[in-house]
Amino acid sequence: MNRLFVANKPINISSNRFLGQLKKKYKVKNAGFSGTLDPFASGCLIIAFGAYTKLFNYINQAPKCYEATIWLGAKSASLDNENIEKISILEPFLLKDLQNFTNQLIGEIEFTPPKYSAKHINGVRAYDLARKSIDFELKTQKMQVFSAQILNYSHPFLTISLKLSQGGYARSWAELLAKKLNCDATLSALKRISEGDFFYENEKALNPLDFLKLNKNEYLGDESDIALGKKLKIQNFKEQKNGLYLIAFDDFFSIIEIFNGEVKYKLNRISNVVDCAQD
Repeated sequence: MNRLFVANKPINISSNRFLGQLKKKYKVKNAGFSGTLDPFASGCLIIAFGAYTKLFNYINQAPKCYEATIWLGAKSASLDNENIEKISILEPFLLKDLQNFTNQLIGEIEFTPPKYSAKHINGVRAYDLARKSIDFELKTQKMQVFSAQILNYSHPFLTISLKLSQGGYARSWAELLAKKLNCDATLSALKRISEGDFFYENEKALNPLDFLKLNKNEYLGDESDIALGKKLKIQNFKEQKNGLYLIAFDDFFSIIEIFNGEVKYKLNRISNVVDCAQD
């Protein structure tokens, strides 16, 4: 079965375990997801079955939109509602001050990823090292914060709508806000609302052609050349500039790369017949 859809991951389950539940539900073996959600987080998780698992590198998953609830005064090594070390009772902040500091954290900002994250350190996940209390450092990196809007403030809980670039961390954004407020803070809840154009629609089957961010090209030769995976010549393409291209036919599509006059298949003969089973 080839299928692309958005699932709504619940809290208190890893993305991998949730994927396992979906594989049983749909009776499939080949499945994958894009954009890991931590166990404490919920919301939009892009799921693919079959050949569509190969498409993740070609679909736009940004910006990533979140609703993050920040617990002001709480300290956690993992920057979430686990591993709470200390809770300080703080005086309420003025809403205008919170808005001012929030606005300062819009645009390109530098941050350090959480140690409890899926980052690799010499082939090992950072969260595995952190759980074993092994000391290590993560390099600072940059993320684009497209917007940050206060949705609700009921002290000590501050709920923010965040729109981040791919690779951005809501937990790290909350940590930066806490530094500006000169206090501890951690996330008490995190929900991903959308990824790019993907949002939850009751696991509705999606047409991948609507989400592939590739320039379209036209093959001027016989369709069977591509269907059979034959060697392709650049003169048989309408567009001959270097780049990645989508070649779509009635029943299938392919992704090819043109580089210095040579044509290579990146993906070939992927069915574009949407499987609507269990919709």
